[in-house]
Amino acid sequence: MRAKDALGRFGEELAADYLRRSGLVVLERNYRCRIGEIDIVARDGDVLVICEVKTRSTEDFGNPIQAITPIKLRRLHRLAFEWIRERGVHPAAIRIDAIGILQPRNDEPILEHLRDVA
Repeated sequence: MRAKDALGRFGEELAADYLRRSGLVVLERNYRCRIGEIDIVARDGDVLVICEVKTRSTEDFGNPIQAITPIKLRRLHRLAFEWIRERGVHPAAIRIDAIGILQPRNDEPILEHLRDVA
């Protein structure tokens, strides 16, 4: 496994654990379909939460959250509706969240959770 892939997998695991500790129910991870992927699908009460996770080891290219572009956010909305259609669920609302994780070498990870980013 490439170092970048391992870092991404680590970040998604950390994010899923964080969401569970925050009271959300993780419904699915790494959902894939013809238009893309959702890192984490969760439920916060009766709200469906689509969560994009970005993990970086440095801020040389900016904060991890900055890597979530408007194009990616539009795709996440389309992915959310595709997930809902495939699963046949009817959530009261949909929320798009972003979690950025900075994992510096030999230091504790820094996690930033932004709710309702789009």
